[in-house]
Amino acid sequence: MVTESILIGMFDSPFVRRVAVSMNLLWVPFEHRNWSIGKDFELIRQFNPLGRVPTLVQPDGETLFESAAILDYLDERAGQERALLPRAGEPRREALRIIAAAIGAAEKGVIQVYESVFRPPEKRYRPWLERCHTQMHAALAELDRVCQLRSSEWLIGNSISQADITATCAYTFLSDALGINRGGVAYPGLSAIAERCESMTEFRSVRAEWFPPTDP
Repeated sequence: MVTESILIGMFDSPFVRRVAVSMNLLWVPFEHRNWSIGKDFELIRQFNPLGRVPTLVQPDGETLFESAAILDYLDERAGQERALLPRAGEPRREALRIIAAAIGAAEKGVIQVYESVFRPPEKRYRPWLERCHTQMHAALAELDRVCQLRSSEWLIGNSISQADITATCAYTFLSDALGINRGGVAYPGLSAIAERCESMTEFRSVRAEWFPPTDP
């Protein structure tokens, strides 16, 4: 009998990883299925018809798709005092704005990675890749600006929130997969937040070993 939730997806995905980190911080035990959307597509489709990750399977068989829906469920389960996303007001709006920028940067990075992994060089459309590259760095620059304006060690309030988690998971993914700090591009504020988070056991225990950076 399954007594723990099952988290499906590889930790090299920033979306899977932000769920895993959140579960660690909220003390929610889980079994990890390290399945790839490439080679394990049909296995994943047994739980998620889209064949996408993250997918969270509950002990009672209920399945949740997409990181935002899973994180909303985890916060509800944790209760208002322990939830990682502020419940209302300006803190919630600011956290959501930060999360949106981080998710946007990660999504544009994933597109660039997929182009290099799944599409042969002669079929890649350079203007589209350059636009994704521009959008990714614009989102990172906005995140870095916000990070540098913060007077406390965390992005929202005085404790870690989903804003810190998602920004860090996106930054680490893009650093590992695309080498975003190459070529003189630097994000000191964002880097400092990520370094602080990555020093925590909740992050270190769910970090994947990535392949060498891909050219954008």
